[in-house]
Amino acid sequence: MASTLTRDNILFYLNGARVVVSAPDLDQTLLQYLRSTGLTGTKLGCGEGGCGACTVMVSRYDTIEQRIIHASVNACLCPLYTMDGKHVITVEGLGTMKNPHPVQERIALLHGSQCGFCTPGFVMSLYTLLRNNPNPSELEIEECFDGNLCRCTGYRPILDAAKTFAEDAWKPSSTVNVDGTATAMPAKEPNGCGIDGCCRLKPESKADGGPDQSNGNGCCGAKQDGKCCREDSAVCVDGDDKADNEAEREKAAVIAKFQKYDGSSELIFPPFLIRYAKGNPAINSKDDDEIQRLPLSIASQNPASWCQHFYRPLTLDELLAVIEQHPQAKLVAGNSEVGVEMRLKKSKFPVQVYINDVAELQVIEECSDKVIFGANISLERFARTLDALVQTHAPERTQSFAALRENLRFFAGNQIRNVATIAGNIATASPISDLNPVFMAAKASVILASAHGKRRTVPMSEFFLGYRRTAMLPSEVIYGVSVPFTAKGEIVRAFKQAKRRDDDIAIVTCGLRVLVDDSNKVVDASFAYGGMAPTTVLAARATGCAVGGVWGDSELLDLLMRETQAELRLDYAVPGGMAEYRTTLAVSFVYKFWAISCRALGIDSVEASMADQMEDDAAERVLCKGKQEYASVTDRAIVGKGVAHLSALRQTTGEARYIDDMPAVAGELYLALVLSPHAHARILSIDSEPALKIAGVHRVLTAKDVPGTNCWNIFHDEEILPSEEVHYSGQPVALVLADNQRIAQEAARAVKVDYEPLPAVLTVRDAVDQNALFAEERVLRNGDVDHELAHSDHVLSGESYCGAQEHFYLETMASITVPKGEGDEYDIYASTQNPTETQMVCAETLGVPASQIVCHVKRMGGGFGGKESRSVLLAAFTTLGAYHTNRSVRIMLDRDEDMRTSGQRHPFLGRWTVGFSHDGKLQALRMQVFSNGGFSHDLSMGVLERAVSHVDNCYRIPATEIIGRVCRTNTQSNTAFRSFGGCQGMFLLESMLCEIADKLGKHVEEIRALNMYRKNDVTPFSQTLDDWNVPRMWEQLGDSAQYAERRRAVDEFNSKSRFRKRGLAQVPTKFGISFGVKHLNQGMSLVHVYMDGSVLVAHGGTEMGQGLHTKMAQIAAETLDLPLSSIFISETATNTAANTSPTAASASSDLNGYAVYNACKELADRLRPYRERMPEEPFSKIARVAYLDRCSLTAAGHYATPDIGFDWQKNEGLLYFYFTQGVAIAEVELDTLTGTHTTVRVDIMMDVGKSLNKALDIGQIEGAFAQGQGWTTSEEFLYFPSGPLFTQGPGNYKIPSALDIPRDFRVSLLENVEYNTLKTIYSSKGIGEPPLFLGSSVFFALRDAVMAARKQRGIQSPLHMESPATPEILRLACVDEIVELARIPETMKEGKVPFVVRI
Repeated sequence: MASTLTRDNILFYLNGARVVVSAPDLDQTLLQYLRSTGLTGTKLGCGEGGCGACTVMVSRYDTIEQRIIHASVNACLCPLYTMDGKHVITVEGLGTMKNPHPVQERIALLHGSQCGFCTPGFVMSLYTLLRNNPNPSELEIEECFDGNLCRCTGYRPILDAAKTFAEDAWKPSSTVNVDGTATAMPAKEPNGCGIDGCCRLKPESKADGGPDQSNGNGCCGAKQDGKCCREDSAVCVDGDDKADNEAEREKAAVIAKFQKYDGSSELIFPPFLIRYAKGNPAINSKDDDEIQRLPLSIASQNPASWCQHFYRPLTLDELLAVIEQHPQAKLVAGNSEVGVEMRLKKSKFPVQVYINDVAELQVIEECSDKVIFGANISLERFARTLDALVQTHAPERTQSFAALRENLRFFAGNQIRNVATIAGNIATASPISDLNPVFMAAKASVILASAHGKRRTVPMSEFFLGYRRTAMLPSEVIYGVSVPFTAKGEIVRAFKQAKRRDDDIAIVTCGLRVLVDDSNKVVDASFAYGGMAPTTVLAARATGCAVGGVWGDSELLDLLMRETQAELRLDYAVPGGMAEYRTTLAVSFVYKFWAISCRALGIDSVEASMADQMEDDAAERVLCKGKQEYASVTDRAIVGKGVAHLSALRQTTGEARYIDDMPAVAGELYLALVLSPHAHARILSIDSEPALKIAGVHRVLTAKDVPGTNCWNIFHDEEILPSEEVHYSGQPVALVLADNQRIAQEAARAVKVDYEPLPAVLTVRDAVDQNALFAEERVLRNGDVDHELAHSDHVLSGESYCGAQEHFYLETMASITVPKGEGDEYDIYASTQNPTETQMVCAETLGVPASQIVCHVKRMGGGFGGKESRSVLLAAFTTLGAYHTNRSVRIMLDRDEDMRTSGQRHPFLGRWTVGFSHDGKLQALRMQVFSNGGFSHDLSMGVLERAVSHVDNCYRIPATEIIGRVCRTNTQSNTAFRSFGGCQGMFLLESMLCEIADKLGKHVEEIRALNMYRKNDVTPFSQTLDDWNVPRMWEQLGDSAQYAERRRAVDEFNSKSRFRKRGLAQVPTKFGISFGVKHLNQGMSLVHVYMDGSVLVAHGGTEMGQGLHTKMAQIAAETLDLPLSSIFISETATNTAANTSPTAASASSDLNGYAVYNACKELADRLRPYRERMPEEPFSKIARVAYLDRCSLTAAGHYATPDIGFDWQKNEGLLYFYFTQGVAIAEVELDTLTGTHTTVRVDIMMDVGKSLNKALDIGQIEGAFAQGQGWTTSEEFLYFPSGPLFTQGPGNYKIPSALDIPRDFRVSLLENVEYNTLKTIYSSKGIGEPPLFLGSSVFFALRDAVMAARKQRGIQSPLHMESPATPEILRLACVDEIVELARIPETMKEGKVPFVVRI
């Protein structure tokens, strides 16, 4: 380096304390370092910056801007070496459970944390926003979470909690402006308490000017002292519909007790770091040992490190000197690209140079004709600068800057934008870059620097030479980007289409520019695209056609569209797939640009009049709001109350422990998996010697090392480790045990396995065609189907399909097995929903009694069914490793490993023939139901049974024949997922009803209402429907949500809007509650009362965020007549809760709740005499007296569901104990030119019985809905045709984000219902799974919107639309001339294999 003085250590502050790391591990990320120091609140969710679970705040002093900058960043992507001179604050640095930070407190107490694994990331994103702006707007709050994902809550409670910091914006009488600023209420108006409908905001007043105190609804009006109306809880109620809304009262009572946020009390930025950044220590460094900021040059101390030498230059000359010395060095700025390459592609970069501290690369220079942006300014600073330019210059000069700024709205998430740079985006030469097409269209140039002060400028149009190749020489770096101001008559726009609106990579992106003279003649133009070629390209033919033409001439538009599709037409097998869609987008963007630019130029054209339909979705910009509604509980003290999750505060403060948070046991080994690359192959040999030669590797285990039984699963058709064949790509073949994760995974890649590839089947359709089916079938027959079909007015045949879904629990599967040191005794700590099966399978694998193995489950970071069976295999692996080494063994799967090895939701195919009358009355149904089970049975038969028995959904069909089969394919063994086949069965039928409605020219809601079950109707599985409330909810929700009025409004909107269509759907559900296997319908508990009066409860259910432990504690407290604080639940373990059923089927509250009640009832009965003798004494004294009296203070409880049991052969018995029911209404807005949609509003009403905890149940409803919405819209699970999984992480698998949930989200519970046959604990109902299917209401609303677009174009035929309805599916279904232009003829598809396939 140019400087002769360098350092070989790094200095930073961590939660206020100085840290100096000498000889740092150059491969270590900030996340790995934090967790190695015991700061485990920061979580690993994906390892690629796509989920936000690892978010921390990194503060630095910016010498260019001369201010402290606080930034949320992804710790999983930040190399530790980049932290020099910065202050890192983690969730532990904010507060503790006993003294939480206001952010932690509010998210916890307003139900914003369920499983809690993502929660620290949300806390830190919001905290960072508040450090930068203590009084943010609601819009700023919503946008601060665009890099954070949550799989549990549905986001609404997180947003609600966060918006309590927007002091003005969240008051009902305040308004939020388009730019996100809040307009507060006039000072003379009274302030409300912050909940919807506060009495002090009511306009009514008494004659004397005071508030009305007699509205007849229990609201006393505002107090004279300015407090809210209810003295006990500061609760306000609206005089109309809020009088009995306990949800609002509970929320206000919590809010009233919040501590005030005081930004002045935060951890300060260390003053030393300001001096350090400026390079001028205030005191003599030799005397006072104050470290100076110097260039860094650090050589790795580990010859096995992927990075052997690291440099941190401070000047451009130093940087160029390093490059001259190391031409192949990898330059690192935000590390968002390099970090992902290293983790996913296992790329190694021996020399790495961190360049974000080079000041010359961060200068922004505004000239008269252009602005030069320093190469290494962050995207966040780039956005701020663009905002300033747009605000300070005339619009005609800033067209390019405005387009770039609009593009950045959906560029990654905040955490990425805070560290990524414009040079990084350019230098990677990604073919799907967001910014590069806009730069190219704007006629930007890249300024390159090399040694000795040399500079050269390359136009962006000449910079990209091919796939990931640029015109930059090895000796050069990007110095800056020059973007010219635009001129009069020049219009620039940017467009981007992705699978998800925010934090997603582009499918197609483009920058379009046109310059016209006073007569609208085109002087210059440039149409640049990403996603249409191996690199960013200019559509030269289209551009050439434009120049010289008259902008606004319809013939020119037609020519531009034809030339664009001809020039950018893609091959059917193009990498990335979606060939027709991508071409359609390219042309659609031209059409959008034409309309927008014509309007901007004042050109009177037909398209200009529709320009408002071409801009970004106005509905998407509407702030999210929610409303929850339920009645108060008057007959119970604790049960039914909206108590917050008992671990919520522990989760928001980072104190909650998950499996990989547990401290390592001395000598612990890490286990890594050797995975098959083939979908089906014969194992010829396994050579472990190359792995064993790596230092730190202890053992490599294969099938021959299994001492006990090498098969497991209900059907025993799956091996622990394969002995002869592999059956899917990603199947574990061998296990490597090493000193740490890095060594173990490196060694796993070194194991050599020889395979003989065999034919493979992937898709459900191929399996059906090839008769690749498991032997079993499930059949329900009722009535004479042939007769009814023959006498039906209409007979329609078709098929319905719904795809797979990844669980995407934020905590991937993890397991630790610890030998006890005596014989074959082991403690297993697993993230599993099924501790008993974990115990039993591990015992069988080792050939030891189950009594010698204890499985412990403290909590899971999400499960959703994915950890019911497939988690067992991972525990078997760690236990096998512990058996052979007599050492503790740990594994936590990387996200891609988890997705490749574990099963997903089953894809389903239904082939049906249905008979119906002229008015839509169903007469007969014959349906073949096929599921893609994967390579083994696993739980597929149970999933199939539920699917077959839920095909009827809520409708009476006089004659039915439903036959279900499971397909055997070469994919992961698909498994349980929330709703467990029920949603798939219902979806198949609902899709069929839509096609019936299409044929009859009716809205499908008419068909649904006409055929809905009535009380005492009988289902195809011979169950009489008592306590049947769907028709009641259908009518109530229709009225409260104003379905009829909105239907008319939607139809009117669609009649006036050509390219934006709205859709509306009302969908019911009934979900049967019980395990399909009779013996699983039992629960158990063990309750101890201690002498101090505290109570320890153990039960058979596991906690995965659903609040089961909270509900069980409420039951115990209610039954024992104790405060909730007296009850403690530590964990679920097989030595205190033996022979448990899995926590699944939405039955765990029923089963374990009654077991807890029975045990506590027994204890309460024993203690009653003592309480009666000592009525005034505290319970602690009563418990001690009872103990001294030799009264047993321990009781075991058991419960078995009565009357349950079904015979599939005879179609007799009780299949489900009861049904949880619900109805949803969804309204959407669809951009028919792109397929992008916004969920405008959703209303849900659920019948949950007499809830054990209404607030938790609301949370389950919202979270399940979001999962169902994702399943049917954005979550597309794809495979390469050769077998490997394509969607291996958040980079290309898109669960809903906070921007995807309904903008208006309303949930209510059915109240005032008497139940005749409900025999559950406190007459409650299971709620975890039933609402998920209601998420499909968004799909059916989108289908309604698509039908509106098709009818506008004269297409009347029934629409076949499969799930998920991605933007691609939606756009191509809106058939128009652009779609037809992009069609690939069948002859051009022959002999070609698509890039990816749905299975």
